Amino acid sequence: MILLTGEYEHTIDCKGRVLVSNKLRNQIDSEEHGSDLYLVVGANGILSLYPEKCFERMTVAMSQKNAAPDEIVSFERMNFALAGKVELDSQGRLLLNEKLRKRAGLKDNVTLVGVRDHIEFWNTQDWEQYLSDNMAQYQKRVAQARQEILLKQSQDLEG
Repeated sequence: MILLTGEYEHTIDCKGRVLVSNKLRNQIDSEEHGSDLYLVVGANGILSLYPEKCFERMTVAMSQKNAAPDEIVSFERMNFALAGKVELDSQGRLLLNEKLRKRAGLKDNVTLVGVRDHIEFWNTQDWEQYLSDNMAQYQKRVAQARQEILLKQSQDLEG
């Protein structure tokens, strides 16, 4: 299992490169998750970086959904056309070409966010707005999960 976590602010340089920090890269075990990385326009148009095996699992899961054959063909066409195998340079930077940045609406200041099995690239301002819009819901879910854990622990002690 992979748990990519954290938020890291960076700037896209004049050549279109962005640093993928060591703190994020070191969370990916290349033996377990594959040595290749795939850049994908993901859910809600958010640019996402997947370790190889996570990208493969996501693709297989989406292809096996109960859907009409033409929907599956359309998904696969879009998924593979909009994805690309990428490499980080020796300094850990990723080249984001202009077309890709435009599709994802990325500007100069970006925040890379670890989201379980992938890394998302957000405009820093959009990420801060997303946090603001969703913080109350997040806090409610954390409180509910914590209550469930405490209840289970209590029941285990009694039983």
